[in-house]
Amino acid sequence: MRVLWTLPYLPWPITSGGKARQYHLLRRMAARGHAITLLVQSKTPADEAVQQALQPLLERLIVVPRRSLRSPRTLWHAATSSAPLLASVNGFAPALSQQFDALLNEHWDVIQIEHSYGFQPFADSLARRGQPFILTEHNVESELGAATYGKWPAVLRPLAHYDQWRARRWEQRVMSRAAAIVAVTESDARMLGAISGRPAHVVNNGVDTRGFAQVQPDPLALAILFVGNYEYAPNVDAVEWAAAEIMPLVWRQRPQARFLVCGHALPDSWRQRFPDPRIEWRGYVDHLPTVQSQSTVFIAPLRFGGGSKLKVLEALAAGLPIVSTQEGLSGLGAQDGVHARVANTAADMAQALVEVMDDPALAARLGQSARELVNQRFDWDAAAAQLEAVYQTVQAVPA
Repeated sequence: MRVLWTLPYLPWPITSGGKARQYHLLRRMAARGHAITLLVQSKTPADEAVQQALQPLLERLIVVPRRSLRSPRTLWHAATSSAPLLASVNGFAPALSQQFDALLNEHWDVIQIEHSYGFQPFADSLARRGQPFILTEHNVESELGAATYGKWPAVLRPLAHYDQWRARRWEQRVMSRAAAIVAVTESDARMLGAISGRPAHVVNNGVDTRGFAQVQPDPLALAILFVGNYEYAPNVDAVEWAAAEIMPLVWRQRPQARFLVCGHALPDSWRQRFPDPRIEWRGYVDHLPTVQSQSTVFIAPLRFGGGSKLKVLEALAAGLPIVSTQEGLSGLGAQDGVHARVANTAADMAQALVEVMDDPALAARLGQSARELVNQRFDWDAAAAQLEAVYQTVQAVPA
């Protein structure tokens, strides 16, 4: 099929779960013979490394620059539009709208829009031409309010509630126009179905199991690992909760334990706010299996977010024992005591971490079961087949 696929960010380099999902699905769909034009609005340019990573997968890569967050246009629409803040940041982009409208002069078998917050620039052209499209939601954005707005000053809380209300109305509007809606997990699909009033399809996340097959966790390191993209509010909340409340309880019992914090866009302020030398602020790592092999256990103290967490899937694939909240394991089918340890309070999480570090046999058993779960249930080829099945239900209108 000829596919027009839109994104509000470049999927390379892989610095977040969303980018990993996009890159691996693009790679698998290209391998299955689909001719994909990727239209991206990006705050960063498509440099040579990006071109080399993406061009072999695509018929065309078209990148439109995104304006600054401080642009008067962005600030005006954020304050006055019926669209929520995130949609205003990514919307009202004339150059992107014009590029998309020109592309609709061509024949497309499928038009795929990623994220309702990226929909606004395409709305008028799709409506005017009567083009069906697929909408993929990685999370239920209107449900992320506590993580996104929870740290706003009290004086701005009314604005936060207003924006969350706008987000729910926006989701309903966009989903009502989509020919098909795709979620990442069954639980998200039920939630999106409740919002839209019709069933949503599921295209699971996957993991490159071969890339993590050789990882052997280090039971003697007493190193607790977290990996995340810190432009995503639930990951910020997870690290701050772990550093402020969970790790001090761990250190009471195991003072030699270390907390390794890896990932993109690590806030500089954390080093001053949490100066304990046992926290290693490593930031972005270009080869995750290396740091996984230096770790004893993976912590997933996620309290918000929805979707399924690729960082958790990758830890499962690496055979790392995992201590997680229920939210951190959402959509993965992992069972407490079989594939991971589940704890939802700081005290319970700290105790579970100590028990896993103290019992190498328990850690090895959890890690082995985790690997088996991923190998059996999560594969990018299976996800690509699920996406193809959605394509079969929707055919775009010929130009």
